[in-house]
Amino acid sequence: MGKALRAVEQDGSETESAVAAIRLLMLTGCRLSEIMTLKWEHVDLARHKLRLPDSKTGAKVVHFGKTAADVLKGIARLDDNPHVITGRKPGSRLTDLQHPWRHIRNKANLPDVRIHDLRHSYASGALALGEGLPMIGKLLGHTQVQTTARYAHLANDPVKLAAGRVSDTIGAAIMGKATKPNL
Repeated sequence: MGKALRAVEQDGSETESAVAAIRLLMLTGCRLSEIMTLKWEHVDLARHKLRLPDSKTGAKVVHFGKTAADVLKGIARLDDNPHVITGRKPGSRLTDLQHPWRHIRNKANLPDVRIHDLRHSYASGALALGEGLPMIGKLLGHTQVQTTARYAHLANDPVKLAAGRVSDTIGAAIMGKATKPNL
């Protein structure tokens, strides 16, 4: 996905706003509507926070890391537009990400991935890094842990690595080998 975003950015086949929106979705775990309606007045770059006054679950704060901050810093602020993800008309926001998304996902050879799947991937990435469901729920702004559990799918690679570590550790013990498992 990153390679596809860089490619459309370099060849100019998609707008800077569309590319920035998709990157922010990937880096924050925000809902599409939260990024598409985001205004600069709600962005606190110094503290790496988005203060969203109205999301699906009410007002919330979204914390973000350096990479998301760098994306935000790279977005031009327009004097006549309060929106982060700007549209073509003066003062407007980008209203539809579907066409750019279809183009970018096809370029990435991911034709069936939905925009909302980026939120699921964010949750799965957090889980793979060892974050628990309550923390992931906080990151996503969920009020119910059950909701978070539906988002936090483990990718095959971390599962495969964990299975290998467990198997190798047990195998070393039962096979009488003094070797350490691959970590």
